[in-house]
Amino acid sequence: MRAAVMEARERPLVVREIRTADPGPHEVVTRLTASGVCHTDLSVLNGGLHAPVPAVLGHEGTGVVERVGSAVRRIRPGDRVITSAAGACGACFYCVRGEPQTCEQISTLVATPRFVDGTGAPLQGYAGLGTFAEMMTVHESSVIPVRTDLPAEQLALVGCGVVTGVGAVFNTARVEPGMIVAVIGCGGVGQSAIQAAVLSGAARVVAIDPVERKRESAVRFGASVALAPGDGLAAEVADLTEGRGVDVAIEAVGSAVTITTAWEITRRGGTIVVVGAADPAQVVSLGAADLVLSRKTIKGSIFAGGDAQKLIPLIVKLAEAGRFDLGSLVSKTIRLEDVGAAFEDMTHGRVTRSVITYD
Repeated sequence: MRAAVMEARERPLVVREIRTADPGPHEVVTRLTASGVCHTDLSVLNGGLHAPVPAVLGHEGTGVVERVGSAVRRIRPGDRVITSAAGACGACFYCVRGEPQTCEQISTLVATPRFVDGTGAPLQGYAGLGTFAEMMTVHESSVIPVRTDLPAEQLALVGCGVVTGVGAVFNTARVEPGMIVAVIGCGGVGQSAIQAAVLSGAARVVAIDPVERKRESAVRFGASVALAPGDGLAAEVADLTEGRGVDVAIEAVGSAVTITTAWEITRRGGTIVVVGAADPAQVVSLGAADLVLSRKTIKGSIFAGGDAQKLIPLIVKLAEAGRFDLGSLVSKTIRLEDVGAAFEDMTHGRVTRSVITYD
């Protein structure tokens, strides 16, 4: 089978022949039908996020299960599945407390090599997945079965960008009816957060992005107003909120600058949710007195911000009912060989998501 392999950082991915490992007792073999091209993959390739080299990138996908290990019970061959970039053991301190996104065993689950290169050497898939491949072997917790007729290119996006944005709103921020919500960064995660805020009953959603095309898309997804960042942003937000600031700010970029902006535009006692995958070297500086006097809460939200096994099927149901627009998140469908061009489109803000489709 073919896969796009990161052979060196800051170099184009190489499409070459590899194979999947045979499944262990708790593993499944899935033939991919589609994979989103996520900004996190680009961050890994550029060295901003850690991953082993070489590795098969891609962590946002969907496919059909072909084989399962001897101990797998909840998944069967023939099931349509959506990937989960936060597999969980189900038994550790965090999992039994309903926080599977913080699973103690996640590092072990995602670090196991489950591809084999042409020399017979083990090859790892990013986040325990590797959806830039025609087939993959993964731990059973890394895929979630769904029963739906939605197109593969739409389902692929649920596995990372969509569930991350929705989870930040539903599970981490817990947006309530009547709240005013700001979303900073209107890519796939941000656009999904906007839709989730609307579904939660937000009275107003303020979208913030430097790219005009993305601001226009944000309005189509339900944002009340779309603003460009800049020196006058805080004043604009204050004008929209009777001088107080927003109740909730979702930061979906991943930089110290935008995290600071989220803090500045949030009212006293409000909540800032940081979703963007930031460079670990960046540091956010906040005034010590402001931390106390403002009574603001700042939270990180990883993946679904909760149990992806529950949230992903819910998103699929909302999409089937016409309540959540997955189709408009797909800017274009591409071949595996076009993944480099997809990274270029992403870098220049020309797409919300490019999706690789496999025949």
